[in-house]
Amino acid sequence: MGIMDFIKGELIDLIEWTDDSRDTLSYRYPDEDKAIKNGGVLIVRESQVVQFMYLGQFGDTFGPGKHTLVTDNIPVLTKLKSWKYGFNSPFKADVYYINTRLFTGNKWGTANPIMARDEDLGIVRLRAYGTFDFKIVDPKLFLKEVAGSDQHFRLDEFADTMRSRMVSVFSEALAESHVPVFDVATRYSELGDALLPIINPVVGAKYGLEITSFIVENVSVPQEVEQAIDKRSGMAAVGNLNDFVKYQMARGMESGGAGAGGTAAELAVGFGMAQQMMQQGLMKPQADAAMKTAPAAAGAAAPAVDLLGPADVAKALGVSEDDVMAVITSGELKAKKIGASYRVTRAALDAYLAQ
Repeated sequence: MGIMDFIKGELIDLIEWTDDSRDTLSYRYPDEDKAIKNGGVLIVRESQVVQFMYLGQFGDTFGPGKHTLVTDNIPVLTKLKSWKYGFNSPFKADVYYINTRLFTGNKWGTANPIMARDEDLGIVRLRAYGTFDFKIVDPKLFLKEVAGSDQHFRLDEFADTMRSRMVSVFSEALAESHVPVFDVATRYSELGDALLPIINPVVGAKYGLEITSFIVENVSVPQEVEQAIDKRSGMAAVGNLNDFVKYQMARGMESGGAGAGGTAAELAVGFGMAQQMMQQGLMKPQADAAMKTAPAAAGAAAPAVDLLGPADVAKALGVSEDDVMAVITSGELKAKKIGASYRVTRAALDAYLAQ
């Protein structure tokens, strides 16, 4: 082997790289300490960009196509290197292939709940997750800030950083949007599109990336809040609470055969709900009517308005006397026994209803 054959064997005359993976972001061409032949060929495929680097400084960037590497084509290298042997000599440089294709289906999600202020729920903890797509648009910035001198930089090495960045930007954007939690589910697509102008300036200036799509798949509240929402929906489904109380009391009287204890408990629940609605003004017309008719109904049986018998109480409330007696004998409604009968004062009845 002659000296010229040896020299030619130490030169690289063809540079190309085919990606057989789906997760490579950048790849440094292995030169094995060989110099690049002046006049060598560089192959750059679609969805690839090649970045030259010489002595730690960025050289030229080559897009897709076939490139002949002569010093006229690499002016930055020409300025960086003092060519000892003239413009026809070989040169040493690091060659980085950057994958510019779209990386799809990257997952993001909140590791811990984020605190948000909602106009309906107040301060609430939210969890969210979804996916995003991105691509590299600034190879130099990406190599400088993300991949560095890594020979084979893969997606999983950068996934946690991107995920935390997505969550951070999402949290800030959701807080600034003032979208109620109840409306978020109907605006997932709109929310994702609105986040792109907020996310891209951040990741573009810092990492040289562009987020092409940001998808919000779910935003959820804690389980206890979901249960409270279900109860609120159930109350709304009831409609007229006055009719609902009457229905419940009627059901309680129908089940009187099951025992006085059960009837008394159901009657007590009915009394309590009625009193609560009176306080909230929901049954004010019915309450006023009951207060007007109660003295008249009790007048025939009791000489004093403030002293009511079981029959008077039952007639005033529209329930059976047995139900009232069950409450009295259980001790839930204080009454005074006079002979073989009981008498309830108006104050005792009001105190019972106020419980």
